[in-house]
Amino acid sequence: MLIKLRFPALFLFLLLVGCRAGGPGTPARTVASFFSKYDGREGFKTTEWSAALLERLALVKAAKLLGGSDLTNGITGIRSAKVITFTPTTGAARDLAQQGLRQEATGILQGEKYTPLSTAGFGGSNYAISTRGSGDRVSEFAALGTLPDAADSFVLVAVDGNFTRSQVEALSKYLPQLVQATSK
Repeated sequence: MLIKLRFPALFLFLLLVGCRAGGPGTPARTVASFFSKYDGREGFKTTEWSAALLERLALVKAAKLLGGSDLTNGITGIRSAKVITFTPTTGAARDLAQQGLRQEATGILQGEKYTPLSTAGFGGSNYAISTRGSGDRVSEFAALGTLPDAADSFVLVAVDGNFTRSQVEALSKYLPQLVQATSK
């Protein structure tokens, strides 16, 4: 009888462990569902970067001054971009960060077949960049990181467009400054 109880108990234990590794609550399955799941919750802020003509022209002019053609072409290749930042403001929010918020986002990127382009520290930033596309062409990229002035913070940047790998690398150098400027 003891042996008959071990298997169900072991199965239940493994099931519970697997659920905890998936992140807080029911894990999101796509980047879009991740944004939907956390948008408006305490400690989270979602920002959409518009690709409006005047903004794009200003960015291209700045890119010509700051960077090269990869940065300029990368900016003009952006169709849409969303940023979600998380700064724990309460004990419950800190618990959320410890329950696996970053692991949930990492699991989504792996599940949606994003390819890691770099690890944290790429281009002097604290963002891990992953891409999705074909060959040297990139149709989407995502960046996971933290805010520099907030303990236990979290950032997910999701960008759709038409890029090369070198354009994504050029854009990723400026992500921390863009995220920090828009998250305030």
